[in-house]
Amino acid sequence: MEELSLENRKRVWITLSELYLDTELQDSDFRYMAASLFESSFTFEEIKGIDQDEVFPVFFSNLLIPAGEWAGFDELILVKNIMKWMETRSKLDILAIKCLYPIYDKINRSYWKKIEEVYNQIHAEALR
Repeated sequence: MEELSLENRKRVWITLSELYLDTELQDSDFRYMAASLFESSFTFEEIKGIDQDEVFPVFFSNLLIPAGEWAGFDELILVKNIMKWMETRSKLDILAIKCLYPIYDKINRSYWKKIEEVYNQIHAEALR
C-alpha cells in the first residue's frame, strides 16, 4: 500500500470506527462522518467495502460486549490492529466475515442510510 493511500485509508478507518462504539450516534456524528468520508479518495461503495473487509473484523466484537468502548478507540492501536488483521487474515477468516457482516449490516442499516444521505448532500453541494 503506498504511503498516501495508507494515510487516506487510516482516516477512513478512524472515521468508521465510530460505528462500533457503544453509543447512539447523533446527527452531528453523521455530518462529521460523512464529511470525513467524502474528503477521502474513495467512493461510497469502496468505503462500505473498507468497513466490511478491514474495520468490521477488528471492531465488531465491541458491539457484543455489554459495556463496550464508548469514548473512542485509541487511533494508534486502531490502525495497528487493522493492519495486523489485514496481514494475518486467512481465507477462512475472510469467509467468516462475509457470513457475519450481513447480520451487522441489518443492525446498522439505519446508520449507513443516514451517512449516505449526508454524504450525497455534500457531494451535490460540491458539484454546484
